[in-house]
Amino acid sequence: MEFALIAAAHPAKITAGAVIIPMTSEGLTAAGKTLDAASEGRLSAILTNAGFEGKAGQTLPVFGLPGLESRQIIVVGAGEQKELNGRALQKAASAAYKALNSKIRTVVSYLGELRVVDRTPAQTLGDIVRGTREAAYRFEHYKSKKTPDGGLETMQLAVADDAELAAGQTAVAWGNAVASGQDLAKDLGNQPPNVCHPSYLAEQAKAMAKGERKLKVQVLDEADMEKLGMGAFLAVSRGSEQEGRLIVIEYHGGKKGDKPVVLVGKGITFDTGGISLKPGAGMDEMKYDMCGAASVLGVMKGLAESKLPINVVGVVAAAENMPAGNAARPGDIVTTMSGQTVEILNTDAEGRLVLCDALTYVQRFDPAVVIDIATLTGACVVALGKVVSGLFTPNDELAGALVAAGLAGNDRTWRMPVLPDYQELLDSPFADMANISSGGPHGGAITAACFLARFTKEYTWAHLDIAGVAWNSGAQKGSTGRPVPLLMQYLHNCVAG
Repeated sequence: MEFALIAAAHPAKITAGAVIIPMTSEGLTAAGKTLDAASEGRLSAILTNAGFEGKAGQTLPVFGLPGLESRQIIVVGAGEQKELNGRALQKAASAAYKALNSKIRTVVSYLGELRVVDRTPAQTLGDIVRGTREAAYRFEHYKSKKTPDGGLETMQLAVADDAELAAGQTAVAWGNAVASGQDLAKDLGNQPPNVCHPSYLAEQAKAMAKGERKLKVQVLDEADMEKLGMGAFLAVSRGSEQEGRLIVIEYHGGKKGDKPVVLVGKGITFDTGGISLKPGAGMDEMKYDMCGAASVLGVMKGLAESKLPINVVGVVAAAENMPAGNAARPGDIVTTMSGQTVEILNTDAEGRLVLCDALTYVQRFDPAVVIDIATLTGACVVALGKVVSGLFTPNDELAGALVAAGLAGNDRTWRMPVLPDYQELLDSPFADMANISSGGPHGGAITAACFLARFTKEYTWAHLDIAGVAWNSGAQKGSTGRPVPLLMQYLHNCVAG
């Protein structure tokens, strides 16, 4: 599907397969009013008779109105004008796409007429692109009978005049880049674990970098990590026949010598819990334990497509957590790359073990900022549900920047504490620390973040616990691609200043 802009188009004279017009609870916008006048009031009469009130997500196809070139009008509800933000706009764009007949090849959308409370007119266009692509996404690689592709080939977004074209084109390109990164993250997350293992992620990183001058990939195997002293990482990966990999992707978009932003993704491609075996119910969803890694790869793809002028390093700590004769046991003590020792009390707290060595490794990049992304704790889901991701950082400025980016990117996060008071809960009588809290389940997301904090004292750091937002369960099961939009917006803001 392609997106294009069209300026000063009279909605009644458009010959596309369909025209999309918005309606808030206050009524039709300018394009809708023009169509109503051209049809001599037929459009408003149909809306009234159908009881259409412009509620958020409502859609109504209208056919064969007199005085119009296009035979189909899709009216899309946008809800209350005062509550119309970027998230509501994306939902309206998704609803509009789903309402289209599969035989339609071209459509003109006037959703850009909506005035969104936290968006410029140009940014509105970027959100329409993202909402449309969200609705169009499918993962049916392994189905013998696939859903027929929608017929839509081109969506033209209407803007008021030529003056809005340049800013609009930039916004559309950005929306496409974010959506491309999010789609890749979804694809990786949705792959089955017998396909998506650590080596597969390394292969995908190399394939993404092929032909991209600004991308460089290096892959460390277990022998490399043994030489580096990554005892915590290897304690997790050694229980699987699939060797662990540390995947490093460098994006050189900024000036030479500029310190990079480093993104570290947890890539547990399947998590059985190890010797501390998880319950069987729902274990299939543990293929999503690599969604932090998927988001890092998605961001790198989005950067390459958008050509954002910034230096970024993506690091993926990829391993399987399996129970085997050589798997780590509760009670084992391992030495991390930092030299600190860890008593493993629960092998299902494995994400922090691969991350702590990766967080030590990234010191070599002299980073401006390090952000790790991980489906780390069920405790974060208990605390925040599946609406926002958990944000942990001792740095107020970085916390504010990430919260703002989440709001602007329609991918929200909520700050949680990382206080020294929690550190004593990680004390061990036999090692420098334990990998789980002595306080039981209370504050589990916080103590996990505090564990990681012990390995990040040399740089500015934040941790995103995405356990609640990385995938959906039930009938709509699938990866969400979050927090790619949040991270892309944060990097964009770093450039914009």
